[in-house]
Amino acid sequence: MTLIPAFEIGMWNAWILWVLMFLSMTVPNFFMSKEAKEKTKRATQFAPLSGTKKVLAYSTHAVIMPAAAIYSIFLPLKTGTAWLYAGLPIFMLSIVMTIMINISYATSPVDKPVTKGFYRISRHPIYLSAALMYLGMGIACASWVLLLCAVLWIAFFNIVIPAEEHFLIEQYGDAYRKYVNETPMWIGIPKS
Repeated sequence: MTLIPAFEIGMWNAWILWVLMFLSMTVPNFFMSKEAKEKTKRATQFAPLSGTKKVLAYSTHAVIMPAAAIYSIFLPLKTGTAWLYAGLPIFMLSIVMTIMINISYATSPVDKPVTKGFYRISRHPIYLSAALMYLGMGIACASWVLLLCAVLWIAFFNIVIPAEEHFLIEQYGDAYRKYVNETPMWIGIPKS
């Protein structure tokens, strides 16, 4: 990992990983019923936010994600390096998680919180899979810039999640309260 990021346009660059991530988020939708597609729209909606939280939420999606995607066009993947072999499994885990999260949304009732699949072991697997995506890409490409994106994404979680959980308690009531009491926020971090 170098202080000055590598910039090369090529066929074997990190953009390939972005394409895989995009496909993992969109391809499952082609196999869903119309009703299931409507249910998954819940995942793309922000909880009501105000002021700084709203600016941070939208800037994360409108600045960090596009900037990292554009940067990936110029970021070479170096075959035969320990970085690549360490980062790719983490990245592939994020792909699997994303597909399973889409399926969980599609097969859950609209009037109940999603509590199956990865949602059994983490209340926020969407954010977790995004952090793993950036982390895996950053390690695979030996890029401190993408690792910084992972850190910024995690900081974003901690700003938005309280508002999101408050919104979900208002939307689902006792069912979500029960879910919060039974399920840790993150995988491996026990309930306090």
